[in-house]
Amino acid sequence: MPIQADCQIVGKEKIADKIYKFSVKTKEIAELAKPGNFLEIKVSDSLETFLRRPISIYNIDKESGVVEFIFQVKGKGTEILAERKVGENLNILGPLGNGTFSVKPYKKVAIIGGGIGIYPLYELAKNLKDSEVNTYLGFRNKDLVTLEDEFSEVSDKLVITTDDGSYKEKGFAIDFMKKDCEKEKFDRIYACGPLPMLKAVQAFAKEAGIVAEISLEERMGCGIGACVGCAVLTQDSEGNQKYKYVCQHGPVFNSKEVII
Repeated sequence: MPIQADCQIVGKEKIADKIYKFSVKTKEIAELAKPGNFLEIKVSDSLETFLRRPISIYNIDKESGVVEFIFQVKGKGTEILAERKVGENLNILGPLGNGTFSVKPYKKVAIIGGGIGIYPLYELAKNLKDSEVNTYLGFRNKDLVTLEDEFSEVSDKLVITTDDGSYKEKGFAIDFMKKDCEKEKFDRIYACGPLPMLKAVQAFAKEAGIVAEISLEERMGCGIGACVGCAVLTQDSEGNQKYKYVCQHGPVFNSKEVII
């Protein structure tokens, strides 16, 4: 069961333009959280921003009871959140999501993320200690590249790409993942990022016969399946289709299961 708690902000850092990392003290949530979980954060009591904001967990420190999350300012709610200060409390509901990344001792795995979708992948990479971790991160340009050092520490191989070639490799992260897979097939693919990237990962995984776990990003008002605002069409192995909720059944799904 998720916990609702007032959590003190113990760290705040602007890591790129309009992108912030917050650290909150919340021992109860830290103890329960798994790679792929997310939080629902209350930003204000105003009717304009009354609904909580869903934000993926970036890092979990169970020993100190600190959970970290990273978000990009995109609207009024996240703008208000970015103004909060160290020492203040945030009312947080979490950890949420029943579909989380599977952490198993695979021989060789690929982790691929794009844009702000890279952030929930860090805790996953950190936990895959018994696997060879190959990480592929794509950004629009050099100014948006974040967490390179952090992912370097938890990856056996790290490839950074930018759409415009302003930093490291030019092109799309998935193209570099495909080339490496030709040399030695991955046992698992984990992905989070923009929908076009997830569709490309889904198609490649099907063609290559690799199980891929993809974390979906949808607008989630409640985080518990009550508002039905994050429904996604799924199908089983026999082709039967039905809607599932990203917040309740995900956010991580087997790529074979979802129709995106």
